[in-house]
Amino acid sequence: MLRKTIRKKLAAKLKEVQSELWHRMREPVPTQGAYLRSGVSGHIRYFGVPMNGPCISAFHKEVGRMWMKVLRRPIQKHNLKWERMKRLIAKWLPPARVCHPYPVVRFGVIT
Repeated sequence: MLRKTIRKKLAAKLKEVQSELWHRMREPVPTQGAYLRSGVSGHIRYFGVPMNGPCISAFHKEVGRMWMKVLRRPIQKHNLKWERMKRLIAKWLPPARVCHPYPVVRFGVIT
């Protein structure tokens, strides 16, 4: 049985993160990073079931892209290169990984 994140839930969570990032636009990067770390880690822990790795990594990548757009807001002249953004993502966002074991392992009770 394949369990996969529903596209509507993924899009709704991304929209929620984006609106919250735009509200937190003028906060310092560590505050934004702490908020994103808690949101992304909760999403990964909830949806981190086996065979759902592509959806988790897509969510992680899209949150990183949205954060970069917020940090490069058009009001200011930005000098944020992708190399620096990758370092910020590696520092603040947890890696996208599967957290839960396969059902065979989880229910593999030996009596």
